[in-house]
Amino acid sequence: MTTANPQVILYAQHGWADDRSKVAALATSVAEPGTLVIAPSLGYIKTWLRIEPLIQAVEQLVIETDRQHPNVPIRVVGHSMGGLIWLEVLNRHPEWWSRIESIVLVASPVGGADLARALDPFNWGIGIARDLGVNRHRLAEAIAAKIPMLVVAGDIDGGSDGTITVESTKVFGAEFVCLPGLPHPILANHPKVAAAIRQFWQLVPDRPLAPRQTVDISYKIIQRLQSVPGMTDAHYRDFPHAKVYLTFDNGMTIRTWTNPMGVDHVFVACPQGSCLYSGFVGWLHTNDLRQSLQEMQSEYQPLLVITRQ
Repeated sequence: MTTANPQVILYAQHGWADDRSKVAALATSVAEPGTLVIAPSLGYIKTWLRIEPLIQAVEQLVIETDRQHPNVPIRVVGHSMGGLIWLEVLNRHPEWWSRIESIVLVASPVGGADLARALDPFNWGIGIARDLGVNRHRLAEAIAAKIPMLVVAGDIDGGSDGTITVESTKVFGAEFVCLPGLPHPILANHPKVAAAIRQFWQLVPDRPLAPRQTVDISYKIIQRLQSVPGMTDAHYRDFPHAKVYLTFDNGMTIRTWTNPMGVDHVFVACPQGSCLYSGFVGWLHTNDLRQSLQEMQSEYQPLLVITRQ
């Protein structure tokens, strides 16, 4: 969609092993009159290599577009790695934040893609796996604190869209929509995703950014675990295997499990016993996780009723 004097610029970015066709169709379907839709193809082969050249390509595109259309409000939709690219672009250009009306992350592994970590367990830098396995939670939260953000996830098996875990898509401070039955590729252009975006855009003008003054202990614990070196958000499927490591006086628990391959998992469960968070660390970071758990046991001792030695 082109327009000589756009009222809004909508950037739509595809992800790994894909081209612009699906996400461009999604953007066109939700674009309002007067919107300039820009959905570049970054190159199928290039999406298998490194993310840095892709970030630079999008960054340069925005700079060039800004010369033609300065001060025009911007909206962003990114599918999968496309969302990660835009998080990195915005992290480099906070001066653009005031012009960003909203950002929508569709099936983006903000917390790191578990499949990428499995392909590169020793952080050797194998292709794009190195970049997709990076934990960008803090980066995304900083942006969500300033720019209205919608996160859309799919769930086909009780914890993932078949490619990306639901847990890895979540961003504290962002609106969250989970769409059952939609696999990862379909999310790039599906009517339910379009409907979620339209509804979010309708709410943005009347809804202030979520206040961040009050944070319950479950989030503090999850945030602490996500900051452990090498931590990757995981599927919920292994939660039933976990044993209680710490129990808090409100009934919340931290649970741990080591799979047959020797990979350490950690879970946070609500007082009712449902899984709130699932994550794992690779072999290189086993000691980092165990040290963090010991530190939390000491720090939160006054709030604990049961500890596992």
